Amino acid sequence: MATVTFDHVTKKYGEVVAVDDLNLEVNDGEFMVLVGPSGCGKTTSLRMIAGLEEITGGTVRIGDRVVNDVAPKDRDIAMVFQSYALYPHMTVRDNLAFGLKLRKVSKPEIERRVKEAADTIQLSNLLDRKPKELSGGQRQRVALGRAIVREPAVFLMDEPLSNLDAKLRVQTRAEIARLHQRLRTTMVYVTHDQVEAMTMGTRIAVMSDGLLQQVGSPQELYDHPVNKFVAGFIGSPAMNFATVTASGTGDAAVLTGSGLSIPLPLRLRAAADSVHGKTLIAGFRPEHLDIGDAGSNVAGFQAKADVVEYLGNDELLHLSLEGLDLVAVVSSAHLVRPGDVLSLRLPLDKLHLFDSETGEVIRGDAPVAATA
Repeated sequence: MATVTFDHVTKKYGEVVAVDDLNLEVNDGEFMVLVGPSGCGKTTSLRMIAGLEEITGGTVRIGDRVVNDVAPKDRDIAMVFQSYALYPHMTVRDNLAFGLKLRKVSKPEIERRVKEAADTIQLSNLLDRKPKELSGGQRQRVALGRAIVREPAVFLMDEPLSNLDAKLRVQTRAEIARLHQRLRTTMVYVTHDQVEAMTMGTRIAVMSDGLLQQVGSPQELYDHPVNKFVAGFIGSPAMNFATVTASGTGDAAVLTGSGLSIPLPLRLRAAADSVHGKTLIAGFRPEHLDIGDAGSNVAGFQAKADVVEYLGNDELLHLSLEGLDLVAVVSSAHLVRPGDVLSLRLPLDKLHLFDSETGEVIRGDAPVAATA
């Protein structure tokens, strides 16, 4: 096992900066997820660990060794790609063993590793089948097994679940999480799916436009996003945003706009003077809205239900409020119908506030910079 360290790493393609001054340490045995929209630099970062992309500037270390100029085969890593890349004419057993044979590993050692890997990911009864006889989920497990038999210091995974249907994605991500719990090997996992990131990662690194936005546990990113981008990217459905104007000070401080009138939360009162008269962005998650009247430390407003999506235990409501589109997740026991005008309540301790120009979160007496 090993740490992976990015030290001021930059990657350019001509004048295009794909990764900009990346500083990140993946701890020994950690499951780190790199997440962000297409083109944010996450896959490029992973490929620099693997040695498949040259580093324009900075240093990448695996353990204590600088690997900038180390060949991929000598980095003690194993990589699982989006495509399974299995040999169609070989059995599962031979696919698992092939890389070890190329490395001149002894036959008894190959048999031991193949058996252990097959047992670990439940392939023991499939060893004599060929890829065409396997389902998509089984093929992906073979690709994982091929990485496991290497017994590497670091596992790298580049969107390995993208080719699977929704049900298989849920099942396979649970299998990968269990695999990490058993092996306790350092894993770096790339995905654009924030649900995968939230459910699998020990920590998550959120990237945008080649820049690292925030690193933290899933709960840290959900509860305390450092900027509007992270707040909107983490969480499903996405956070609601509304443009508001701050006015008043002390107990009279209020945020108004688009049919909203929200008292400034107590924890933000120290910032009331600095934001007075400014245009800000208020953010609140759909699951934090509920149907009911305002109360102590709870803001209230009315909105019209345009679309109701029944989800079984919950209903997902698409709401309109003076030109503002909102989403709420409420109990299906409310039996909301399209066209209903609803009284909604928002706990003030669930409100986030962002600078409208920089996107940085406002906490206490000043905006907090988005740091790694």
